[in-house]
Amino acid sequence: MNQGITKRKLLYVDDEILNLYLFRDYFKNDFDVIVAKSGEEAIEELMENTDVQFVISDMRMPEMSGLEFITKAKTIRPNITYCILTGYDLTPEIQTAIIEKKVARYFSKPFDPTEIGLFLSAGNGL
Repeated sequence: MNQGITKRKLLYVDDEILNLYLFRDYFKNDFDVIVAKSGEEAIEELMENTDVQFVISDMRMPEMSGLEFITKAKTIRPNITYCILTGYDLTPEIQTAIIEKKVARYFSKPFDPTEIGLFLSAGNGL
Protein backbone atom coordinates (compact mmCIF):
# COMPACT_ATOMS: atom_id res chain seq x y z
CA MET A 1 0.00 0.00 0.00
CA ASN A 2 1.26 3.50 -0.81
CA GLN A 3 2.62 5.51 2.09
CA GLY A 4 0.62 8.59 2.99
CA ILE A 5 -2.66 7.32 1.59
CA THR A 6 -5.37 7.14 4.21
CA LYS A 7 -7.75 4.20 4.03
CA ARG A 8 -11.44 4.98 3.85
CA LYS A 9 -13.41 4.10 6.98
CA LEU A 10 -16.07 1.43 6.91
CA LEU A 11 -18.38 0.59 9.81
CA TYR A 12 -19.78 -2.95 9.89
CA VAL A 13 -22.65 -3.74 12.28
CA ASP A 14 -23.65 -7.31 13.14
CA ASP A 15 -24.75 -9.03 16.35
CA GLU A 16 -22.85 -12.20 15.34
CA ILE A 17 -19.28 -11.83 16.63
CA LEU A 18 -17.81 -14.30 14.12
CA ASN A 19 -19.20 -12.22 11.24
CA LEU A 20 -17.53 -9.11 12.69
CA TYR A 21 -14.14 -10.87 12.72
CA LEU A 22 -14.60 -12.31 9.23
CA PHE A 23 -15.72 -9.01 7.75
CA ARG A 24 -12.85 -7.06 9.32
CA ASP A 25 -10.36 -9.68 8.13
CA TYR A 26 -11.65 -9.59 4.53
CA PHE A 27 -11.54 -5.81 4.20
CA LYS A 28 -8.65 -4.74 6.48
CA ASN A 29 -6.24 -4.23 3.55
CA ASP A 30 -8.50 -1.79 1.74
CA PHE A 31 -10.43 -0.09 4.54
CA ASP A 32 -10.07 1.05 8.10
CA VAL A 33 -12.80 -1.29 9.38
CA ILE A 34 -14.68 -0.42 12.55
CA VAL A 35 -17.08 -3.02 13.93
CA ALA A 36 -20.08 -2.75 16.24
CA LYS A 37 -22.24 -5.55 17.63
CA SER A 38 -25.45 -3.51 17.98
CA GLY A 39 -27.20 -0.47 16.57
CA GLU A 40 -26.54 1.48 19.77
CA GLU A 41 -22.83 0.66 19.67
CA ALA A 42 -22.74 1.66 16.00
CA ILE A 43 -24.32 5.05 16.79
CA GLU A 44 -21.55 5.61 19.36
CA GLU A 45 -18.92 4.71 16.75
CA LEU A 46 -20.43 7.19 14.28
CA MET A 47 -20.32 9.92 16.95
CA GLU A 48 -16.62 9.22 17.57
CA ASN A 49 -15.59 8.60 13.95
CA THR A 50 -16.82 11.51 11.89
CA ASP A 51 -14.91 10.35 8.80
CA VAL A 52 -16.76 7.04 8.26
CA GLN A 53 -17.72 6.82 4.58
CA PHE A 54 -19.55 3.50 4.42
CA VAL A 55 -21.84 1.58 6.78
CA ILE A 56 -22.94 -2.00 6.22
CA SER A 57 -25.44 -3.28 8.75
CA ASP A 58 -27.01 -6.64 9.37
CA MET A 59 -30.80 -6.41 9.09
CA ARG A 60 -31.93 -8.70 11.90
CA MET A 61 -30.43 -7.80 15.25
CA PRO A 62 -31.91 -7.79 18.75
CA GLU A 63 -33.29 -4.50 20.10
CA MET A 64 -32.79 -2.51 16.88
CA SER A 65 -33.05 -3.75 13.29
CA GLY A 66 -30.58 -2.65 10.66
CA LEU A 67 -33.10 -0.28 9.09
CA GLU A 68 -33.98 1.22 12.49
CA PHE A 69 -30.27 1.80 13.10
CA ILE A 70 -29.78 3.35 9.65
CA THR A 71 -32.77 5.65 10.13
CA LYS A 72 -31.22 6.93 13.38
CA ALA A 73 -27.72 7.07 11.93
CA LYS A 74 -28.84 9.15 8.93
CA THR A 75 -30.00 11.91 11.29
CA ILE A 76 -26.43 12.08 12.64
CA ARG A 77 -24.42 11.33 9.48
CA PRO A 78 -26.64 11.81 6.40
CA ASN A 79 -23.78 11.75 3.86
CA ILE A 80 -22.61 8.20 4.48
CA THR A 81 -23.34 5.36 2.05
CA TYR A 82 -25.50 2.89 4.00
CA CYS A 83 -26.06 -0.75 2.98
CA ILE A 84 -28.04 -3.63 4.47
CA LEU A 85 -26.84 -7.21 4.80
CA THR A 86 -29.42 -9.95 5.30
CA GLY A 87 -29.59 -13.69 5.50
CA TYR A 88 -33.17 -13.53 4.28
CA ASP A 89 -34.88 -12.62 1.03
CA LEU A 90 -35.23 -9.04 -0.08
CA THR A 91 -38.23 -7.84 1.94
CA PRO A 92 -40.69 -5.10 0.97
CA GLU A 93 -39.28 -3.08 3.88
CA ILE A 94 -35.75 -3.24 2.42
CA GLN A 95 -37.06 -2.56 -1.12
CA THR A 96 -38.81 0.58 0.15
CA ALA A 97 -35.63 1.71 1.92
CA ILE A 98 -33.69 1.35 -1.35
CA ILE A 99 -36.34 3.21 -3.35
CA GLU A 100 -36.41 6.01 -0.75
CA LYS A 101 -32.59 6.10 -0.83
CA LYS A 102 -32.23 5.23 2.85
CA VAL A 103 -29.90 2.44 1.77
CA ALA A 104 -27.76 2.30 -1.35
CA ARG A 105 -27.68 -1.48 -1.68
CA TYR A 106 -28.49 -4.74 0.01
CA PHE A 107 -26.22 -7.76 0.19
CA SER A 108 -27.09 -11.37 1.01
CA LYS A 109 -25.56 -13.50 3.74
CA PRO A 110 -23.26 -15.22 3.66
CA PHE A 111 -21.63 -12.09 2.30
CA ASP A 112 -19.56 -12.19 -0.86
CA PRO A 113 -16.39 -10.13 -0.24
CA THR A 114 -15.86 -9.63 -3.99
CA GLU A 115 -19.39 -8.26 -4.51
CA ILE A 116 -19.09 -5.89 -1.55
CA GLY A 117 -15.55 -4.86 -2.50
CA LEU A 118 -16.57 -4.03 -6.07
CA PHE A 119 -19.50 -1.94 -4.84
CA LEU A 120 -17.36 0.00 -2.36
CA SER A 121 -14.39 0.47 -4.68
CA ALA A 122 -16.67 1.87 -7.39
CA GLY A 123 -17.21 4.86 -5.11
CA ASN A 124 -20.89 4.18 -4.84
CA GLY A 125 -22.97 6.58 -2.86
CA LEU A 126 -26.40 8.06 -2.69
